[in-house]
Amino acid sequence: MDNGPVWPLLPSVVALAVALVVIAIAGKALAVTADTLADRTGMGEAVAGALLLGAVTSLPGIGTTVLGAVEGNAEFAIANPIGGIAVQTVWLAIADLLYRRSNIEHAAASLENIMQALVLVALLCLPVVAYATPTLTLGWVHPGSLLIPVFYLYGLYLVRRLRENPMWRAEQTPDTHQDVPDEPDSGAGAPRLSRLWLRLAGLAVLVGCTGYLIGQGGLGVIEATGLPSGFVGFTITTAITSLPELVTLIAAVRIGALTLGIGNVLGGNAFDSLMIFLADATYRPGSVYSDAASAGLVLTGATSLLTATLAAGLILRERRGVGFEGVAIPLIYLAAVALLLIRAT
Repeated sequence: MDNGPVWPLLPSVVALAVALVVIAIAGKALAVTADTLADRTGMGEAVAGALLLGAVTSLPGIGTTVLGAVEGNAEFAIANPIGGIAVQTVWLAIADLLYRRSNIEHAAASLENIMQALVLVALLCLPVVAYATPTLTLGWVHPGSLLIPVFYLYGLYLVRRLRENPMWRAEQTPDTHQDVPDEPDSGAGAPRLSRLWLRLAGLAVLVGCTGYLIGQGGLGVIEATGLPSGFVGFTITTAITSLPELVTLIAAVRIGALTLGIGNVLGGNAFDSLMIFLADATYRPGSVYSDAASAGLVLTGATSLLTATLAAGLILRERRGVGFEGVAIPLIYLAAVALLLIRAT
């Protein structure tokens, strides 16, 4: 399916730059708004990070993924959501360097975040099964893709259940940052709850509109440079669509909302798995797994390993400095990029 000519290289680069600036400006406001809503509504930082920030910061990736699928580029469409999960996990390693008091996975002790990581590993298993059976479809969509929203919603239920009735707790240390809601500001200058929700919605629209620019820009770069679609989707476009997570993560760390920051990344990653379903549903030639070739398996396997490494870091909670996960996560990501380039040559 062709929705128009691919943009030349210069307009594509300009579009990517404009999207980057818009996302960078909106990211800090998103973190502050979500943190306030977490306190005012009582939902907690981990849940607010997963539902509010995770959903909003994933909007650019949705636009990019759907545009790639509609334009018929299966490898680009599947690489964007999986690459987004990988890049956003790398952002946590960067945040670990910025948070000097202790290891950030140690400080942000949260059962909800551990559960989200485990749910994400389960979600990433479904595309692997789909890659092994690409001709099995219902209409043009693989049944594995249809299960992704079901697993995602059930995962949210498990996270809520865990928050309401935790069966074990992380050991508290002087470096543990507890998610204690701030006292509600009921003064004359305090924004009303409805205004906070409207602000979040406005920022969501602004950030979401960048998805079209990033998708068109990414496809233009592929056409002009001849770079592999999977490589561009896994690195360039996902680095830009994932900037909201980085900006909001850094902002959350600076305001002391550590659980919100990690919940944002893990919630955004789980939400990004829904884009795999969207990529398959909007790719009309057939199952997206049939045409995305083996690049998708490389990406999915590496991203699963990244998520498992992060989950291990959240459980072990090394106390000082950058933990093993802070070193391993960037190395795994770079190895996946190298494998993509080797595969393309």
